[in-house]
Amino acid sequence: MAIRNMVTDDDPILHKKCREVTSFDEHLSILMDDMIETLHSFDRAVGLAAPQIGILRRVVVIDVGEGVIELVNPEIVAQKGKQFGPEGCLSYPNVYGNVERPNYVKVKAYDRKGKLFFLEGTELLARAFCHEIDHLNGIVFLDKAKELKEIERAEA
Repeated sequence: MAIRNMVTDDDPILHKKCREVTSFDEHLSILMDDMIETLHSFDRAVGLAAPQIGILRRVVVIDVGEGVIELVNPEIVAQKGKQFGPEGCLSYPNVYGNVERPNYVKVKAYDRKGKLFFLEGTELLARAFCHEIDHLNGIVFLDKAKELKEIERAEA
């Protein structure tokens, strides 16, 4: 496993649509393991999409504190309700904004071995599903955010 470099700011890859995964092989498993390690290397990060590390494939990892969720070729198949709250992104460090998202989301996806499954989430998990799946479609949270704020962090 390895920590991958984060694609940041206005790199054009962040605005490109990702290709579907068609091979559920060792390369995919290595990518997902690296994505998990990369996600966990950031304090308070909850999700990472493959384009954020320069890979244009439909792969997402999420961890909202209840264990890692791996999604390959995810699609939102149902949503309802609304929530409006703060959101940030590893690809746009120190920038936050309020984003409206559904409060409930149902996702269809595959695991790293190619097995189809469905998963439901509310509140933070629903927000994470939407944020990361947006990345796979070339949409970044800045495209939807209101009241952007830049947060200055003290140097360690």
